Amino acid sequence: MPTAAGLYYFSHQADDPSSLPLILIHGAGGSHLHWPPDLRRLDGFQIASLDLPGHGKSEGIGRQTITEYVQVMEEFMDALTLPAAIIVGHSMGSAIALQMALDLPERVLALVLVGSGSRLRVAPSILENSASEATFPLAVKTINDWAFGPDTPERLKELAAKRMGETRPSVLYGDFIACNEFDVDERLAEIKTPTLIICGSEDKLTPPKYSKLLHEHILHSDLVNIERAGHMVMLEKSRTVADAMMEFFSNINTDLSLKTKNGI
Repeated sequence: MPTAAGLYYFSHQADDPSSLPLILIHGAGGSHLHWPPDLRRLDGFQIASLDLPGHGKSEGIGRQTITEYVQVMEEFMDALTLPAAIIVGHSMGSAIALQMALDLPERVLALVLVGSGSRLRVAPSILENSASEATFPLAVKTINDWAFGPDTPERLKELAAKRMGETRPSVLYGDFIACNEFDVDERLAEIKTPTLIICGSEDKLTPPKYSKLLHEHILHSDLVNIERAGHMVMLEKSRTVADAMMEFFSNINTDLSLKTKNGI
């Protein structure tokens, strides 16, 4: 089981020096399994899909601010001796990716933001229910009910609820505190990193208008809206998301290669 900086991660093509490094960061209460095989095994990249502290197979405690999670990512990359990588984040993971692009721009080759926003306010009912072990199952149910689009198989919804339900309540609550306090609305224009923004047209947790705002304020950004998908778009339409990412990387390949060659 590979670990770095005390964190479990799924590794793909790690020994291929010709491939660009890419890190997948899951969302609140998630794990590396929130990234399906189409994305964890994306062709032509050295991929590390990690479990954040206290999540999935990683021990330790979760954090309560996005800035603290950025520090976790910096330590993780140092442990892997990665000066920079493509950073792909979903939901809370996208907040971590955005904060990295702002605070550690030299370590971010490109950004992919999935189900994202410059602010990630959490519904008061979810925040309140996740704070107590007694009401934790209700919080998980509410999130799961809102997380998927109309075409999602019931089996996938059940599996997602089971996985989130295995997260310690204190970890999920801390994640939601971190999301609720996250706000980079006034700093988006600072981001110069090539950015792909992906959203599901039926996303109820981070509606498409949030992705549109990101696109309008991040200079070098592309926006892909995936029809009939919800917040868990990468699980619902994994091949479509993978194709969108590959097209984006193909379009900016020269820039990425130059950054890697120059050790940026």
